[in-house]
Amino acid sequence: MTPQPAQPAQPVIDTHVILRDGDRILFSQRGGSYGYGRWHLPSGKLDRGEPLSAGAARELREETGIVVDPGHLRLVHVVHHRQSDTLARIGFFFEATEWAGEPVNREPGKCLRLAWFSLHEPPEDLIEYPREGLLGYLRATSGLTEHGWQRAAG
Repeated sequence: MTPQPAQPAQPVIDTHVILRDGDRILFSQRGGSYGYGRWHLPSGKLDRGEPLSAGAARELREETGIVVDPGHLRLVHVVHHRQSDTLARIGFFFEATEWAGEPVNREPGKCLRLAWFSLHEPPEDLIEYPREGLLGYLRATSGLTEHGWQRAAG
């Protein structure tokens, strides 16, 4: 019997924006079923055929009303997150330091509120997946974090 070739991965592709104002970062408190009441960065899924930076800018605008030029977003970290046995996600974390507008909760069905936190004191109840991307950004040690995957012994 011939072994079947491995199936290509089909992870969900997410964009996350670290909206930075000096030493402050904007966070959203989740209002939907995933992580209700916990903190997250403005984020969302990439649409088919959409460039990463454009998707990040779109999600930021849809969630917060903040307008950022995709060319002003800086890729700062990537997280390959294993959400379950059947679902993986790849999150691209962008830093935004230039934008227009004031943050407004434009998705009250998904978000309880938006709040600024100190770069040095992020919210304690931060969902693990975005926390890993934020820590990778803050530590600037590596461009990739693999979260939720068991490492092979060796």
